[in-house]
Amino acid sequence: MLVCGNISHARKLFDESPVLDSVSWNSILAGYVQMGIVEEATLIFDRMPERNIIASNSMIVLLGRSGYVSEASQLFNSMDEKDMVTWTALISCYEQNEMYEEALLMFVQMNANGIMVDEVVVVSVLSACAHLLVVKTGKLTHGLVLRIGIESYVNLQNALIHMYSTCGDIMAAQEMFDSSYQLDQISWNSMISGYLKCGSVEKAKALFDSMPEKDIVSWSAMISGYTQLDQFSETLALFQEMLLEDIMPDETTLVSVISACTHLTALDQGKWIHAYIRKNGLMVNVILGTTLIDMYMKCGCMENAVEVFYGMEEKGVSTWNALILGLAMNGLVERSLEMFSEMKKCGMLKEAEELIESMPMAPDAATWGALLGACKKHGNNQMGERVGRKLIELQPDHDGFHVLLSNIYASIGNWDDVLEIRGMMMQQRVIKTPGCSMIEASGVVHEFLAGDKTHPQINEIEEMLDEMAKRLKTLGYAPDTNEVSLDIDEEEKETTLFRHSEKLAIAFGLIATSPPVPIRVMKNLRICGDCHAAAKLISKAFNREIVVRDRHRFHHFKQGYAVSLYILVLIAALTPSFLAAAVLQTALYTMGNLFAGFLNPQLRELGVPVVMAIFILRRQHVSIVEATAAAMEVGLRYPLIEYRKLNCHDFAALWKTGSGFFEILQKGSCNPDC
Repeated sequence: MLVCGNISHARKLFDESPVLDSVSWNSILAGYVQMGIVEEATLIFDRMPERNIIASNSMIVLLGRSGYVSEASQLFNSMDEKDMVTWTALISCYEQNEMYEEALLMFVQMNANGIMVDEVVVVSVLSACAHLLVVKTGKLTHGLVLRIGIESYVNLQNALIHMYSTCGDIMAAQEMFDSSYQLDQISWNSMISGYLKCGSVEKAKALFDSMPEKDIVSWSAMISGYTQLDQFSETLALFQEMLLEDIMPDETTLVSVISACTHLTALDQGKWIHAYIRKNGLMVNVILGTTLIDMYMKCGCMENAVEVFYGMEEKGVSTWNALILGLAMNGLVERSLEMFSEMKKCGMLKEAEELIESMPMAPDAATWGALLGACKKHGNNQMGERVGRKLIELQPDHDGFHVLLSNIYASIGNWDDVLEIRGMMMQQRVIKTPGCSMIEASGVVHEFLAGDKTHPQINEIEEMLDEMAKRLKTLGYAPDTNEVSLDIDEEEKETTLFRHSEKLAIAFGLIATSPPVPIRVMKNLRICGDCHAAAKLISKAFNREIVVRDRHRFHHFKQGYAVSLYILVLIAALTPSFLAAAVLQTALYTMGNLFAGFLNPQLRELGVPVVMAIFILRRQHVSIVEATAAAMEVGLRYPLIEYRKLNCHDFAALWKTGSGFFEILQKGSCNPDC
């Protein structure tokens, strides 16, 4: 009856049986163990007139599978008689419940007690070695396997391949693979994963192509590997190949592919994959849903992201964060705050902590980097040099800090120091990351480098660049040659500026797309000031909406207006502590941009005092709404007031007396230093 899996009938016969021997008790217990029914199995085990080693071993197996590790350990310790199965059951229990060190310690005790081992327990031990990355222990276990002569088992060979590849000893894994008596899918998949983990994508792909048969794990491993190694175009190409083979992707595969679409800003392909998920009735769990939200937000499609969010049955903290920060990054601050309030109502967070109390104890390199960017933006070269030198000491291998400091020197014509910085980079083998912009058209992602002439449509792009230059000049565009850190004449600088990668991508977008489709460009570095100014005018000259996503934020251009999203101070103030520090790193820099770049040149020295005023107000228990309104109000009525330097302590004192923000600014401060 138990063989047929009908535990109810078996239990009925058991209860009605006038005589029960050890076989009867062991059989009914084995049935409950096989079905994973802990409560009934425990009742039967407790009722047994005489417990035997078979029953006890079965219970340890069941308790381990069900997560009752403490109970399994107690039962093991209470047993007077233990055999190989007993030890194996407890070691497997520890391994299954991620208690890998305990599993290895128990295996040592097993050997010390002279208990014979088999392939089952060794597989658990090798798995523990892989998770702990202790290849030395794994090699000792391998030696034991050879000594007792059990190396011919396929599952054991696979465990060895997995252990070696996971621990980074890919040569040993390859030797095991080549010498294995019998290879199965697990063997091949373990080797592919091992090569990908070591960064040997070519060897992994060669192995993948030579597989006699591929399963979903094979495809998923290769696709995930491409994504993890930033080979996003290859990810999408292999995914298409997988679909042609009629293989249904799993969650891991889809997450990797959607992540690739996000990095490439391949919105059309991302939408197609989302449609594929819905068409095939695939479940959108927390990880997959969050990845979709992130993709839509970073491609500027906020409504699609919100639709995914509300369609998810289960949401995690990462899901809420992706939505809230995504809305904020795309300029929908009020909606972001609404979602934050909704998140608090759901009980997922206790309360948003105040920004000032969540500030880090000491600034890190990222914070100094934000300050260096602000120095470059606002022309404070003296401070920029000091901060830049400090950053190079902190992170001598960071190319961005070297380049930013070099650009500061170039902007004031200090070419000797430019050469010094470049010499330092060569000496320390620091390689500048080349600027790269990508744009998707007709489902294909096109990539441009600065001065690129390799695109098949380069002649059309060059013609469009000339047309762009003509129209921009009629709108008053003047190239900002300070953005060129080369000692060349002004005409050459202008030519170099107009061959920046984002301008090439925008030119191609004007050719390859038609209104009302926005031109969406993704750049791996921060957009330069000249390209930002040009993009504004291009949107007006060609009546096109342009969205540029750089490494810091989104820039939306429409009809000659730019909405660069300087809302990080507000978000930081409303962000849980585990996110506030990260947001804060760029808050000072972005608020400085808000006042100095977006509004009026006279505000160049006003940004940081206003931010500090917000900090002080928050410390004095002024609500975040009022404190932030003080900063935002400037953006609404700046033509009506006289800008003066603001002392943040005076600001706080005046605010507490009830004075409005404009009255404070009009009164000004006798102390310009904050």
